[in-house]
Amino acid sequence: MSISASQVVSLRERTGVSMMTCKKALEEANGDEEKAIDILRKKGESKAAEKSGRTMKEGIVITKVKGNKAVIVTQTCETDFVSGNEEFQAIAKEAVEQALKDGMDKAKADADTKIKALFTKLGENMSIEIDILEGKGLAEYVHGNGKVGVIVDLATADADKARDVAMHITAMNPRVIKPEDMPEDVVLKEREIWREQLKNEGKPEAMFDKIMVGKEKKFREEQALIKQSFVKNQEITIEEYLAGNTVNKFVRKAI
Repeated sequence: MSISASQVVSLRERTGVSMMTCKKALEEANGDEEKAIDILRKKGESKAAEKSGRTMKEGIVITKVKGNKAVIVTQTCETDFVSGNEEFQAIAKEAVEQALKDGMDKAKADADTKIKALFTKLGENMSIEIDILEGKGLAEYVHGNGKVGVIVDLATADADKARDVAMHITAMNPRVIKPEDMPEDVVLKEREIWREQLKNEGKPEAMFDKIMVGKEKKFREEQALIKQSFVKNQEITIEEYLAGNTVNKFVRKAI
């Protein structure tokens, strides 16, 4: 099939690979960008492709904890000009307060109405997401740039540790809480990629299964919150830092 220049540019922006390599990968994937990324990863062409799932947008992330509720609002737009607009920011701030008072659905419906009105005025696409956690060990953290935020709930209330864990999640972006929480379909996809990488490296096929056991263990632990090295003390893991406490749930949002 014919691959357009815009498709090639999009894949290059996501992976950092040369234009020609991107074009070949897209041709092999019949124009499917996600499949093309997998192809590049299997060939070991791009480290950037490992993180290519992230979508780069503009916008703001706002969090708030009140009582036994924590809210995180993610409001996106097309340009930093709009993300700094007072009306745009007011919608997100109002949504946080309304979610705490009236719940997520009502806050989302009212925010969507306001966004539609602002779209008419500014002519730029916008969207909003609202997430709520309830618990007794809640904490929040938003990175200084206002584009990454976390709400977290610990099993046992501990304000200082909960905030530290929220800050860690903001920085390290774990996918799951425990290694065994990693979805099997994600692991199977990684195993397929590792197998192709091992073939390309010329490793004996008889060794593949043994090598991949180690790769899977490492992958699961690197992506699991409790097994990650604590950002404020690399000598211990989050599990060790919590010292018997546990993480019930967390929500991390990034723009």
